[in-house]
Amino acid sequence: MKTKGRKKDKVNIVTLGCSKNIVDSEVMLTQLRGNKIDTTHESAEDDANIVIVNTCGFIDNAKQESIDTILRYADAKSEGLIDKLYVTGCLSQRYKDDLEKEIPLVDSFFGTMELPLLLKKFKADYKKELVGERILTTSNHYAYLKIAEGCDRPCSFCAIPIMRGKHISKPIEDLVLEAQNLAKNGTKELLLIAQDSTYYGLDIYKKRNLAELLSKLSDVEGIEWIRLHYAFPTGFPLDILDVMAERDNICNYLDMPLQHGSTNMLKAMRRGTTREKQEELIQTIREKVPGIALRTTLISGYPGESEQDFQEMYDFVERSRFERLGIFNYSHEENTHAYNFTDDVPDSVKQERANAVMDLQEKISLEINEAKIGKTFKTLIDRAESGTFIGRTEFDSPEVDNEVIIESDDNYLRLGDFVNVKINDATEFDLYGDVVK
Repeated sequence: MKTKGRKKDKVNIVTLGCSKNIVDSEVMLTQLRGNKIDTTHESAEDDANIVIVNTCGFIDNAKQESIDTILRYADAKSEGLIDKLYVTGCLSQRYKDDLEKEIPLVDSFFGTMELPLLLKKFKADYKKELVGERILTTSNHYAYLKIAEGCDRPCSFCAIPIMRGKHISKPIEDLVLEAQNLAKNGTKELLLIAQDSTYYGLDIYKKRNLAELLSKLSDVEGIEWIRLHYAFPTGFPLDILDVMAERDNICNYLDMPLQHGSTNMLKAMRRGTTREKQEELIQTIREKVPGIALRTTLISGYPGESEQDFQEMYDFVERSRFERLGIFNYSHEENTHAYNFTDDVPDSVKQERANAVMDLQEKISLEINEAKIGKTFKTLIDRAESGTFIGRTEFDSPEVDNEVIIESDDNYLRLGDFVNVKINDATEFDLYGDVVK
């Protein structure tokens, strides 16, 4: 892939990390192409002479993946396979000085809010007329909609405020315009994301204003599903549940990271709540929105987590019967409050505890899924794969949740279409069904 004699630059953006990074890369892609710069996203052709790596810096595994990716492209540059290498995103924001010393082959490092500076490397301008426009890297039928940036929460384990700064909400009118533009281009499902979605509006409207935002987005023509992610439990605005119950196109789905089920650990994590308050909130949510699917994430092995703390979390999961659950091992992150404590739970114990929770969740998920056999669900078709169509119900977000698997024999389904599927079988994390014609 020698690039000698190339007359025109071609840029490839490589994205690592979460859905927030995907949105950032899509904005970058839109701005570069808007400046008439040939740009691709994670191109399989391997024919770009300039690479931009959008990194993640959240926990150890994500940081290592980002570093490995940078080093791989740095090697490609040293071999003359690419001409320029730029790095942006959370890892670059957090460790810029160290990275510049350790990986000098990178031409420039940029922070999470430095897209205009990156564009200058291409003699390009940040085009304000493109704000609200976005070229998707996902399938066109669903799109992430970032409603805010940054976080004001004091969680002891989290480095996100270091990398993303204080919470800044995007105005409702800007988000509605973005949703309208996405809908015009075929998007049917909006996945609302932020570091803390339930804080939305406090900075610009002086009140929690997520309910109004949901209502306005629900009115956008062409949007059939709206899905809410990353709702912080402390100060949860209950009025969003009323909107969710009233509006047919707001999915009965809520991603609410709780992080633990022990009051002792929640206090140490500076979460501002207790296990009892979390259980009360879960009960209220399920009463106001019957049939809602709750997704949560937990942390295993936070400093000082005793067997009793773990058992309290395990029992909490058993009682709560979350429809969706993930757990990750605690990562000791520099410059966080928890970094002042000793990372005293051995990695093997962290993993054992995480495995125990996931074994429990598998049983819960299987029971919930088996109860769906014989029922019919509206299903969005995401992709075709190995003689099957793969879709999702309103209770499932892409990449992280259950899927509905439909045999392609006698079925002619278009990606991005909604179909009714009768479930005839179930496993722990998948449903199997037939299209109801």
